[in-house]
Amino acid sequence: MKKIKGLRWWIIILIGIATVINFIDRSSLAVMWPGISRDLKLSKEEYAAIISFFMIAYGISQALSGKLYDWLGTRIGFVISVVLWSISEMLHGVARSLTQFSVFRTFLALGEAGNWPGGTKAIAEWFPVNERALGQGIFNTGSSLGSVISPPLIAFLYLKFGWQNTFMIVGALGFFWIIPWWYIYKALPKDHPQVTDEERDLILAGQAAAASDPVNDNEKVPSWGELLTYKQSWSVIATRFFIDPVWWMFVSWLPIYLVEKFGFDIQQIGEFAWIPYVGAAIGCLIGGWASGYLINRGWSVNNARKGTIIFGAVFMFVGFILAAFASTPLSAVLLMSITLFGFQFSMNNIQTLPSDYFSGKSVGSLAGMGGTSAAIGVLIMIWIVPAITKTSYFPFFMMGALIVPLGMITLYLFSGEVKRVQIK
Repeated sequence: MKKIKGLRWWIIILIGIATVINFIDRSSLAVMWPGISRDLKLSKEEYAAIISFFMIAYGISQALSGKLYDWLGTRIGFVISVVLWSISEMLHGVARSLTQFSVFRTFLALGEAGNWPGGTKAIAEWFPVNERALGQGIFNTGSSLGSVISPPLIAFLYLKFGWQNTFMIVGALGFFWIIPWWYIYKALPKDHPQVTDEERDLILAGQAAAASDPVNDNEKVPSWGELLTYKQSWSVIATRFFIDPVWWMFVSWLPIYLVEKFGFDIQQIGEFAWIPYVGAAIGCLIGGWASGYLINRGWSVNNARKGTIIFGAVFMFVGFILAAFASTPLSAVLLMSITLFGFQFSMNNIQTLPSDYFSGKSVGSLAGMGGTSAAIGVLIMIWIVPAITKTSYFPFFMMGALIVPLGMITLYLFSGEVKRVQIK
């Protein structure tokens, strides 16, 4: 069988493409909500309820998906996730009530949540430690690119075909993705028939040097309960509880903010709502590259991870404060770009922590638990936003600025030194 040079990069690019599709599907409801709510007479509070059902299912599925991927493997796990979320997205096209949207949104979340523990697990399986944050950056760039593509694409499809057919069209994308995924992700590096000898040696040596060989069959695999006995696990869980809502504040509410603050229609949303995610995409790549660069320059994993996380947090905090005073649509979205640049700069390294602490057999589980904690934080935020934005969005941005330092405090409180945990 023909060898594929740089196979690990093809794998992470495919996962990045899956993430693009994931966010196109996820963002479609928010972008088209002004039209859907007008047609079906649904309110902002009902929108919050629909998003809440999504986040509850998303949080539950993060933990369950992590275990699923650890049990069935990354290859099959991704297929199950993509099929489930694609079918659910298409069913949105036949929804006509709050209940129906909530049910279909729930199943969408159950599928989409698996993308993150699955991607983190794939990175632990296929990347040496000094490349993991960059791999995470490429993977996370998919969420930013998906959010860049979504507003203009969804607005175009909506104006051309209506919201019902738009859900059908974007929902079908996932089925096309499965074909190359099934061909490329055949096995782990040590057994994959198409990985070159040089790449296999690089991956396995880099993992062994970090004492994190994901295919050590004799290593004890901690249960959920056992993982919770380590403070390092809580550094991931608590930090994501505070920091992940930053992203969702924009994914869920940016289109509605543009409508209520500046009187936008769906076409104008498509013209402006993609801009902040360009900053996010840049943050993904630079943040992932930066920690790997620092490690290669002799920094410890501990200092490289924490340094890049704090650097990104500064941009998040400043971006939130400045955006609160934005007076024009363009200035608002440009300042939001600063916030999302910082978010992704930090998040790449936060999401890499599970593979720094534990082996490949446990990474999916801890990444999923972190995702569940993040979903709880987002769920709380979702219900706060309608209450604090009745007359102004100033409290919205101040809330965002507040949660950033809280996330950094929890990171330092629980993380200790970022290094491989010795299983008890």
